[in-house]
This record gives sequence, structure tokens and C-alpha cells, in this order.
Amino acid sequence: MPQQAIVTGGLGRSGQWIVDHLADEGWKVVCVDQTHPGWEIDARDNLDFRAADLTDRGQTLDLLAELDPDAVVHWAALPSPTRHAGGRVFETNVLAAYNVLVGAGRAGARVAWASSESAYGFPFAEEKRLPDRLPIREADALRPEDPYGTSKVVGEEVAKMVTRRFGVSVASIRPSWIQYPGEYNCVEAREDLAAGAGNFWSYVDARDVAGVVAAALDADFSGHEPFHAAAADNYLEMPIEDALQEYFGEVPDDCNVSGGESALSVRKADEVLDWEPDHSWREAADEDVVGPELTRNS
Repeated sequence: MPQQAIVTGGLGRSGQWIVDHLADEGWKVVCVDQTHPGWEIDARDNLDFRAADLTDRGQTLDLLAELDPDAVVHWAALPSPTRHAGGRVFETNVLAAYNVLVGAGRAGARVAWASSESAYGFPFAEEKRLPDRLPIREADALRPEDPYGTSKVVGEEVAKMVTRRFGVSVASIRPSWIQYPGEYNCVEAREDLAAGAGNFWSYVDARDVAGVVAAALDADFSGHEPFHAAAADNYLEMPIEDALQEYFGEVPDDCNVSGGESALSVRKADEVLDWEPDHSWREAADEDVVGPELTRNS
């Protein structure tokens, strides 16, 4: 019998790639989102849909208890403090993370969930600042200055609590700026250095996000572990040290990136999850790829 995975936020832009990837790998996937796509849909054989308000604790815990999954991917969230009121972003993300992760812990399910590079505090800072060292590593300090990044830090603390209380493993995936094949907004924006200075011109392909989530569910580790999801390169057409000097006026004293290298290290994901990113803007920006197929007649 195939293992069952719940994916919250599975109808979202990047969530669909995760659902599709796990289904392709043979998981029985239950896609949970705010609305059901409709009973008239002709879903894939190993894919089901449920609707739930994940900020409702009873509703969320009941659903997870009923489904009793082997794994939970919590990808539902309000994505940034610039699209919604900050308080709503914080409350929604924290409540949903608490409810889903506790429900997963009670079910004994292993977990991968969407934290963010915003947890470091660089993307939405009032004044753009440099990190103490490059590349950024998962052990570096989390110092958010905005509701979204702070909600992710709180979510990681919830994740740690869940691992201690229920003995399950939780991977906090910290994606960089997610891009989609044939639609790389970062490439269009790179002439303006300020547009990418908040994450030092890093990015990640949605297919690689799906891949690292799947790797996290398959890996053998215990407790809570954060992992970067980022491309191996940056999206600039100039050496990153030149961009840092031009925009910030300096380069960190402890700087071990140069040329086209990413500012986010993925070494830990390689060592623990046996995962490396496969995609680069150089090919993917103009790539013609069929998107996720969650139904037979989509």
C-alpha cells in the first residue's frame, strides 16, 4: 500500500508542484486547501482533495486524525507582509503552523513545512543590510524585522516543540525566491540590483523545491532540522562580489562566495538529505515545460 502524504496549500502556485511531484513518486496525496476544486473533477488515481480552514484548530486536528497520514507537507501560508495586513499574516501563519504540526505530531507523521529565507531578516528589513558572513548557513542567526519572517521563526519553534513532544522529525524548508520554468521574474528584475538585494540575488526553481521536500520526507534524521532550498547559482550577470560592492558599498569580511555562486549554502541539504538543486536560470528562464497536472483533464 502506498504511503499517504497530506499537502496543505496544495492548490497554491508552488504547492501544486509539490503535490504533482509526490504523486509522481507514488505517494497517495491528499491536497488540502481553503476550497475544494469541485466534485466534478477527474482527479488522478492517487490524489484526493479536501477543504479546510487550517486556522481552525478543531477542524484541522479532526482532519489529520481522520486521514492519519504517514507524512505532512505544510505549505499553506499568507506569503508576505506586503500583500496583507501584517497582523493577519502573522496570526494566520502561526495558527496554521501550530494546528497542522501538532496534528501531524499526534498522527506520528514526519513533516516538511515551508519556513523561509525571510527568517534571517534580510528581505523585508527597513534598511537592507549585509550578513555577517556569506554564504548564509542554516545555523546563522534568525533576526526578522517583519510579520512574515517572524511568523516563520515562531513556526520553527513550534516545529521544535512538536519534535520534542511527539518524537517525529520536522524539516523546516527555507526556500529562496521561487521561480517557475519559462517565467523567471528574477531574470527580468536583475537590472535593478535593489530588487534582489534583500536575498542577495538568490532564487530557486519550483521543481527543486518539490525535490527537496520529497527528499526531506524520505531522509533519515531525527528532531528538527532547517534546510535551504536554493539554486546553486545566483541570477546575476556580474560577479556577486561586484554586485555587493556596488549596492552595499562593501563585501562581508567573511565572504566565501564569488562569481555566479549563490549566497545561500545548500551544503547541509546535500549532506543530510542527499539533495542538490538541478535547475538554473540559464536554461529554465526560457524553458517550455508542462506544469503540474493534478487532474486528468486539467
